[in-house]
Amino acid sequence: MPGNSFGKALTITTFGESHGEGIGVIIDGLESGFTLDMSELQRQMARRRPGGNSLGTKRQEPDSIEILSGIFEGKTTGTPVSILIRNTNQRSGDYTDISRIFRPGHADHTWQEKFGIRDWRGGGRSSGRETAARLAAGAIAMQILSQKGIEITAYTIQIEREIAHGRDLSCITQNRVSCPDAEAAGRMEAAIERARDEEDSVGGVVECLVTGLPAGLGEPVFDKTDALLAHAILSIGATKGIEFGDGFSVASKRGSENNDQMSSHGFLSNHAGGIQGGMTNGAPLIFRTVVKPTASIAKPQKTVDIEGNETIIRVEGRHDPCICVRVIPVIEAMTAITLLSLWYEQYGR
Repeated sequence: MPGNSFGKALTITTFGESHGEGIGVIIDGLESGFTLDMSELQRQMARRRPGGNSLGTKRQEPDSIEILSGIFEGKTTGTPVSILIRNTNQRSGDYTDISRIFRPGHADHTWQEKFGIRDWRGGGRSSGRETAARLAAGAIAMQILSQKGIEITAYTIQIEREIAHGRDLSCITQNRVSCPDAEAAGRMEAAIERARDEEDSVGGVVECLVTGLPAGLGEPVFDKTDALLAHAILSIGATKGIEFGDGFSVASKRGSENNDQMSSHGFLSNHAGGIQGGMTNGAPLIFRTVVKPTASIAKPQKTVDIEGNETIIRVEGRHDPCICVRVIPVIEAMTAITLLSLWYEQYGR
């Protein structure tokens, strides 16, 4: 089955291309009778939208939501919700010169090999623009989860070599990189500006914290909560790795250090990151994902054209020197879609 859908009890299917008429999503499986806050939905869209952050792309898109079905008198009806987001500021001419050249770090070559044809205008469906549709769905899921007492917050903890050591979540909205460490945020912003000045890009790490989850969500074998979250998060373009709790650092620990011991008051630590045996354990769920440097850079790079001839490419256009900031709400969205689906499996709609 073509991989345009995600989820089980709650399913999303996205459609559209970066430089087409628009992009959108169909959400199937939402509970009925939920009052949707449209202003909050649009606020979430603004967090990701192109042109919304001075550190990012200069492309300006309002990312206005058009709900075509599934909402009546402001409430979900239990039928599929379809959402359309029109593209209004695409500049396809920026890509004409590279229509027959493969951009390093992009899906151009693999797409051509698989389908024999590709939409070279900004990458088509392989563009990060597709994630706006996911965000629309996830923002609705976040509203529903919030009413159940579940809150999801993602933030930047590393840009290039600059690392956040503090976790003051009140700082996240006070800087341009959504970092919970005010001192590190300034260094991160400077690193992004340097990369842009040098016609290059930088990567980073985003951490996600989920609170209010009950114990028991997820299944113990194939549909583990962490396995499903890994699928969701690594399906986002530019993500290259994920770890839960203490993650890869447990390789250097002993069981006596890594086990989350318990008392009558609960867990004494959270090395597992809120998941044990594939099921939530009631502790805060925490994971981190690595985001690669933006592939589209103006610095000259070696590549080949569609006939295999070697050439040099400079990718023009309006691109983010760092993807981390704009991917944060998408990470929250895919987390919300995954967890709400698991909630419905466990408790129904």
